[in-house]
Amino acid sequence: MDLRVISRFLGKIALAEGGVLFLPLAMAIIMGESSWLPFVGSIILCGLVGMSCLNYGRVRTQKLTMREGIAITGIGWMLATFLGMLPYCLGGYLSYFDGLFESVSGFTGTGATVITDLEILPQSLLLWRSMTHWLGGLGIIVIFIALLPEAGQSAVFYMYNAESTGPTRERVLPRLHDMTKVLFRIYLAFTATAFVIFVICGMDFLDAANHALSTVSAGGFSTYNASAAHFESPAVEGWMTFFMVLTGGNYALYYRAWQKGWGVLWENMEFRVYLLIVAAATILIGLNLMSSLGEGPTTALRYSSFQAASIATTGFVSADFDRWPTFSKGILLMLMISGGCAGSTAAGLKVSRVVIMAQYIWHAAKTKLHPNQVLGMTINGHRIGDDTVVRVAQFCFLYVMFIALWALLLTFDGITVFDAIGISVSTMGCIGPAFGITGATSTYAELSLFSKSILCLSMLLGRLEMFTLLVMLQKNFWKSKGSW
Repeated sequence: MDLRVISRFLGKIALAEGGVLFLPLAMAIIMGESSWLPFVGSIILCGLVGMSCLNYGRVRTQKLTMREGIAITGIGWMLATFLGMLPYCLGGYLSYFDGLFESVSGFTGTGATVITDLEILPQSLLLWRSMTHWLGGLGIIVIFIALLPEAGQSAVFYMYNAESTGPTRERVLPRLHDMTKVLFRIYLAFTATAFVIFVICGMDFLDAANHALSTVSAGGFSTYNASAAHFESPAVEGWMTFFMVLTGGNYALYYRAWQKGWGVLWENMEFRVYLLIVAAATILIGLNLMSSLGEGPTTALRYSSFQAASIATTGFVSADFDRWPTFSKGILLMLMISGGCAGSTAAGLKVSRVVIMAQYIWHAAKTKLHPNQVLGMTINGHRIGDDTVVRVAQFCFLYVMFIALWALLLTFDGITVFDAIGISVSTMGCIGPAFGITGATSTYAELSLFSKSILCLSMLLGRLEMFTLLVMLQKNFWKSKGSW
């Protein structure tokens, strides 16, 4: 492994983040906000880190190894989150650790906040907060590859695989450079469309920009303490529901649908199951609200559809679901676990893994009756190999074990069992709001430093799907010789 080559890539990431910070800086200057000074300090520090890494780094003509690609991705994410906390901390808005928590939550698309009153913060800082969602939603490395195509094809391949989500890596174009550009353009188009529609629905320019960035990235940061409930608008909630469901789908699938027709969407098993899960959750929660709380059909459907889509992908809040019946909260907990589709901006276990494991369990049961029968599993018309099934089973087991571990550690810190499970599931699934002390109307501000430290790890592991960071803990990963 060549640390100087890794350093060069990290330097470019730091400089790119410093460049992005000019946008909220410009807003602060135009609006006459005092936050311009923290942004200047953040840009300077990003520049110093970037130039230091570039000076130490070097260009190498040989192909990058898998280890170097994984290291660039893992360390790149950690570097981006550390630099992302600077505007919060240099302005005195948050302590250094709370600033780190907010930055990790932003870049991972979790939407868990430690800020108790958003409405007193400068608009430029709120914009940066939403921008961290947008940068991390599609992926820091994917955007980096799309905008800086001078990285070699081997570097692109390993970095893309280390950051992308799902059991398989779908290629819609032969060259990864071209594919990342296509995904980035779709991401931009969705964001711009959401912004225009939110403005038409009555949001002002800044609210529409912030919520478009947060919605399409499956983040969940709002500019108001009451989140989406602040607007009290069925039109806003309806369109946010649409875009949340949209962003939970596979972006590569959207490109194929654009090329071959929209029937491709329904032919895709994962997307079909994803829509059925959200629809079933909407109906069940709606019926539960009608029977237990006496809500009318229209109100029940409004709240259930929004929260089903939000908890599966984003984490916005339109109602205090902490007061809902236990059955409804149980469904929301299941949605946090399943998440969106592979290749989406949503996190969670991913619907494709749920489909694969369901098929595997069903086939395992059938072999008890017919031991000699050969049963093949398929998804989207493609046969699933045994190696894929093993990887999915390993991932699911590890995912559940981490949820249990974080919940156990949180109970050690004095948090009740149900609250601890909800927080653990929510942060591993990068959702944000959970139940109880971190419920729909609460924040993570009251948690201890110990709990916040655990949850920072949980959010990063959940967003990078664990193995990218876990493999870096192996001693032989950092050996200077050999390649993977």
